[in-house]
Amino acid sequence: MVRKALVAMESYRLAQYAVPISCYICGGDNNYDVELCRHCSAPMALSHQANTQGIEPGMIAVLGTAAAGKTVYLGMLLDMLTRRNNRVQVLARGAFSITLQQRTMAALASSAFPEKTPNEPDRWNWVHCQAKLPSHKRPIELIMPDMAGEAILEEVDHPHSYPAIHSFLRKCAGVLLLVDTERIEDGSQEQNYFMMKLITYLSEQSQKKKRGKCTRPMAIVFSKADQCDPCFANPDRYARDRTPNLWQQIGERFSTVGFFASSVTGACSQRLDHGSKVNVPLRIEPRGIVEPFEWLIRKV
Repeated sequence: MVRKALVAMESYRLAQYAVPISCYICGGDNNYDVELCRHCSAPMALSHQANTQGIEPGMIAVLGTAAAGKTVYLGMLLDMLTRRNNRVQVLARGAFSITLQQRTMAALASSAFPEKTPNEPDRWNWVHCQAKLPSHKRPIELIMPDMAGEAILEEVDHPHSYPAIHSFLRKCAGVLLLVDTERIEDGSQEQNYFMMKLITYLSEQSQKKKRGKCTRPMAIVFSKADQCDPCFANPDRYARDRTPNLWQQIGERFSTVGFFASSVTGACSQRLDHGSKVNVPLRIEPRGIVEPFEWLIRKV
């Protein structure tokens, strides 16, 4: 016995799949209903927001080595800017843009730092926000991802190994470059070498279109500077005296550069966790967090 049934073909769904949607970061084609780009793993929500609202957000890169404080700085920056009303104010676009701020503040509230950002791009936190300045009539749309430091170094050493980072750095309008002050004070040369590589990488990307100095503004932020008073007193002199390689490279290759010092905690301690030392924030006293971002968005 054969039973008959009516099944709707829903052919309109096939038509939707026939029209690809381009990733806003890398430009690769994707189906309309995927969550992450199949080429670079950036959230496709960025493309949908740009298409439906008819906007083209600018991009700000937050770069630094692993454990330089990028996640803490970016999370604290967003938390402070969502509360401010007199200078710069930020409004999140999409629920996914609040995750980084939420996790950072929850970790600090429990006397801990956020977990290390994974190297896999599909696990990064992306922020799409709207920045309002008193001197601008229209708000500025911005995208700022929290990328892993090890992944950034891998892309700098081996270009195209991380398509999301390569495409983002090629398109970004400005750079917040975090330099770990604690490691500089400990005498480590790691920060110097990383910054020299990164500055060369960024300048070569720009010089493919135009010769001469790169005009993309760059804010050099000495993070974890709470224990280094000379750095807060005069970041330019500190950069010239303690990171001469960085000072020379960036002066030769970039025309718009600002030096800043910042810290999120007033004091830190250490505890043992399974035989290894873990930093514990004792007091949350943000200092110099907003100034680099405010300077940068006025330059882009």
